[in-house]
Amino acid sequence: MALEISSPQNPRIKDVIRLRDRRGRQKQRRFIIDGLRELQRACNSSLEISEVYYDAAACQQQPEQELLARLEAGPTELVAVSSRVMERLSYGQRRLTMIAVAKSPALQNLSELELNTHAFVIILEAVEKPGNLGAILRTADASGVAAIILSASTEDIFNPNAIRSSCGAIFHIPIIHTSHDDLEGWLERHQFTTYATRVNGAMNYTEANYTNRSAVVLGAEATGLSANWHPQNSQAISIPMLGIGDSLNVSTSCAVICYEALRQRLQQAATDIC
Repeated sequence: MALEISSPQNPRIKDVIRLRDRRGRQKQRRFIIDGLRELQRACNSSLEISEVYYDAAACQQQPEQELLARLEAGPTELVAVSSRVMERLSYGQRRLTMIAVAKSPALQNLSELELNTHAFVIILEAVEKPGNLGAILRTADASGVAAIILSASTEDIFNPNAIRSSCGAIFHIPIIHTSHDDLEGWLERHQFTTYATRVNGAMNYTEANYTNRSAVVLGAEATGLSANWHPQNSQAISIPMLGIGDSLNVSTSCAVICYEALRQRLQQAATDIC
């Protein structure tokens, strides 16, 4: 039978609430997963989910009951909480029926990444907004991106906003932290063609060839890419801007390019079959 907690002042509840803060996540080496859909997708990954807090009175629909039954059969601890506790655990105005706590997994290394001859990867440099990171992960998962590589970054990838924005895709796509020097050498050794997105890039993004191993580098909207990306290691591409703005949101730019890359790869695959 599940443990029951009715007071928001319970020490365990306070520990979970601390996971809303980056310092709490780093100290406890755990993070929060908000919501049914995200938790379902986490359960279908290799993630170790240590405990789930749920409002029994609110978890009456079939999907919630099925998920709880699945979790009960495994090693995850189920903790029934009162509506007051769930309200305290929930984020902002969003009322949740269940919240999970998972152990922070070890991040992958470049050497662990399995590549095929048409691998397409996204490199992010200084993209720090969790919402943008999550949206990029969602797009990457949907469009067949092989991995997201974070170059010399400090992104907190298990920020609850990143998880929510990714709709759980964060648990199903390789995410790699690395230094720029290591990354540059890895791209060269594995014969990647690298494209750096810049406002003044000479090449239209549709003119780039993404059908072989290719990488696209995106930076923060405010600062763009650093001088680490230059003509010797990348080709500058741009997205046409016909209005008053000079650039798109980084997650939107990523989506535009990812689907152009997918279009090209699908077209190439169809040609190869013929």
